[in-house]
Amino acid sequence: MVTIAEIDTFIVDIPTIRPHVLAMATMHHQSIVLVRMRDSDGLEGIGEGTTIGGLSYGEESPEGIKLAIDSYIAPVLRTCDPTRVGAAMAKVTQSVFGNHIAKCAVETALLDLAGKRLGVPVSELIGGGRVRDSLPVAWTLASGDTARDIEEAERVLDLRRHNIFKLKIGKRSVRDDVSHVAAIKKAVGDRGSVRVDVNQNWDEAQADLGMRLLQDAGVDLVEQPVARHAHASMARLSAKHIVPLMADEALHGPCDAFAIAACSGARIFAVKIAQSGGLLPAHAVATIAHAGGVGLYGGTMLEGGVGTAASAHLCATLPTLAWGTELFGPLLLTQDILAEPLRYADFELAVPTGPGLGVALDEDRVAFHRRDRTAPTLHVVAERA
Repeated sequence: MVTIAEIDTFIVDIPTIRPHVLAMATMHHQSIVLVRMRDSDGLEGIGEGTTIGGLSYGEESPEGIKLAIDSYIAPVLRTCDPTRVGAAMAKVTQSVFGNHIAKCAVETALLDLAGKRLGVPVSELIGGGRVRDSLPVAWTLASGDTARDIEEAERVLDLRRHNIFKLKIGKRSVRDDVSHVAAIKKAVGDRGSVRVDVNQNWDEAQADLGMRLLQDAGVDLVEQPVARHAHASMARLSAKHIVPLMADEALHGPCDAFAIAACSGARIFAVKIAQSGGLLPAHAVATIAHAGGVGLYGGTMLEGGVGTAASAHLCATLPTLAWGTELFGPLLLTQDILAEPLRYADFELAVPTGPGLGVALDEDRVAFHRRDRTAPTLHVVAERA
């Protein structure tokens, strides 16, 4: 039987190209947990577990993800056959409660291993395989400054990199936030779609007002305006407003997906592999949405190149993806940790076609950005424009 010979888990810290302002935190860097898994045949798989803003966003932190993998998940995996991904993850789930992002990281590494062993992309191991080779990609405008956000939108439109924009709001008053969004939508006009993400920072009354005003401003969707547990509020808001409500933080796997679809709590699901607990449960979330007539959007936890590639493989298999994706994470970082960066062009992201995830790490950059690094210098530095 093939076994797992080595599991290495480490954190890399990479600065962002600008402050990324959310309702609950402002990010100046991203901390990425990478997993490197080698089997007894010498094959290597890589995975990523990434969250947003430490513990300000959710229940897992980079340090906690690493601890969960090293102390609790890795010992279980060493008893598993890595060629049987479903069985291995079922055993992990029996032994470890929650910790969805940590589970996503190791499941991604197992799928990368499996794809390399079989010589096929990860997308061919999920559902019926891929149905598309590229994905529309939104760009998040989150500087908090209206003029700067408009300038940023114009720049990426000119580059033909993004024509879907999501604005992070929720820190200011509802009317001030709407004024900010309306000014950006007016500048973008018909050249792009404008959406907003409130990150749970409104109560139902604020969301009621905000959704009405945002609809008048020409906004196409409102993401998670109220708390993740407020399913009744989400259902009332969804029924009342034309502008659709998208569930995000409320979705932590198939059980949440079923509960929200059953109460008509959202008309769109942001499907995230990290929050779902991996690519396979994320596919189940999407299947439930599709069966319930809920639209799909490929969400992000602002992953680096490994996690973004994994998300792209999942999104490539979804039968419908009417709202596109948000897989721009690597572009928010000053440096890419992949040997060959993912390709963004003509408003879309190309899904890798090589075996496994189809990506490899740039070992010099990874060594430089490792939190426990011993390398004093980076041999090649390529700052983003």
